[in-house]
Amino acid sequence: MGRGDNPNVSRALAAIAVLALVVGCRGGGAKQDDAAATPPPDRQPVMLGPENVAVVAERTLQAGPEISGTLRAKRAASIRAEVGGAVHDVAVDAGERVKEGQLLARIDAPALADAVNAARSGIVAAQNNLRVAEAGARRARTLADAGAMAAQDAERAEAQVEAARAQLADAQSRAAAAEQQAGKTRIRAPFAGVVSERAVSAGDVVASGAALYTVIDPRRLQFDASVPAARIGDVRPGADVDFTVTGFGDRVFTGRIERVNPAVDPATGQVRVYVDVPNDEGRLISGLYAQGRVTTESSTAPAAPVSAVDATSSPPTVMRVSGGTVEKVPVTLGLRDEVAGAVGFRSGVKPGDVLVLGSARGMLSAGTPVRLAEEVGARGEEKTPN
Repeated sequence: MGRGDNPNVSRALAAIAVLALVVGCRGGGAKQDDAAATPPPDRQPVMLGPENVAVVAERTLQAGPEISGTLRAKRAASIRAEVGGAVHDVAVDAGERVKEGQLLARIDAPALADAVNAARSGIVAAQNNLRVAEAGARRARTLADAGAMAAQDAERAEAQVEAARAQLADAQSRAAAAEQQAGKTRIRAPFAGVVSERAVSAGDVVASGAALYTVIDPRRLQFDASVPAARIGDVRPGADVDFTVTGFGDRVFTGRIERVNPAVDPATGQVRVYVDVPNDEGRLISGLYAQGRVTTESSTAPAAPVSAVDATSSPPTVMRVSGGTVEKVPVTLGLRDEVAGAVGFRSGVKPGDVLVLGSARGMLSAGTPVRLAEEVGARGEEKTPN
C-alpha cells in the first residue's frame, strides 16, 4: 500500500493545509490594517492671485435709476452765410480755438461794397443840401425881419431846412443798412470756443443760408440722456449723476440734472433728462456716448465687488479666507452700486475680511486650504499687480 493510501497521512496533510491557510489569511489582514492605519498625505493649498480676492472695506455706495445718452456742447452755433458770393480768406480750420469776434472767413460781394459807397455819397450830398437850406433860411429870416421879404417866404425857407434834415437822416440810415449788409461778408466767431466743423474752403461760391462753420464752447457740456418712464419719480432737477463715457474706460464723471422733459417719448417709453456737465479740463468732447446713474440713495457700509457674492443661494453667501482655509459665510446685503460694481453688507462680514471673487469662488468649497499669492489691497476691489 502506498503513502497516499494511508488514512493517517491524509488527515495530517489536510491539517497542515488548513493551518497554512489560516496563517496566510491573518498575515494578509495585518497588511491591510497597516495600510488603512497610514494617514493620507496633506492637501496642497490652492494658490489665489490678487485678481481672485478682495478685501472688504468701508465705502460710500450710491444707487438710482440708470440713464444713457450722448454728450453735446451746451453752447453751440451753426454759422451760415447771410449773403452770397465767393469765399475768401479762410482763416481757421476745424479743431482750432477762436476768440469772440475773431475773423473766420470772408465772402466777396462787390455789389454790397458798391452799395456802401453809394450810401456814403448820399450822406455827403444830403449834408451839403442841409447846409445850403440852413443858410437860405437864415437870410430869409433876416430879410423878413427887415421887411424886405414876406414872412411866408421865410417860413418856406425854414421848411426846406427841415426837409434837408430828413433827407440827411434817410441817407445816414441807408448807409448804416448798407454797411451792416456788407459786414455780413466777414464771418466772425460769435463767442470764444473751438471750431468743430468747417464746411467751406477758399474759392467756394456759396448762397445765402449755406453752412460755413460750427463753433462750440467745450467748457460746458450737456448729457442728453433717457430714463425709463417707470423710474421718473426718482428723477428731479438738481439730482447728482455719475456716468462713464466711451473712450475713458472706468473713469467716472459727475454732473447734475438741469431739467426734465415733461413728456414721455411714445416710441421708446423713455423720458429725456438734461444733465449739466462741467468740462473745465476739456477732456470730454461732444458726441460721445455716456451711461450712468442718477443718485437717489447713498449709504456708507462695508463693501466688496459684486462678484464676491453668490446671490443664487438663500441667504446670499460669500467665500471668506480665514486661517488659511475657505469658509462659506451667509451675509445680509445692503445697497448695490451698479456704477462702481460694488455691494454693501449689513451683516456677515467686516472690514478687513478677505473674500474670494468670481470664478475662483465657484471652484472652491468650504474647508479648502488656500494661500494668497501676494498682499491684497484693502479697497474693496482687486489689487492691480505692480
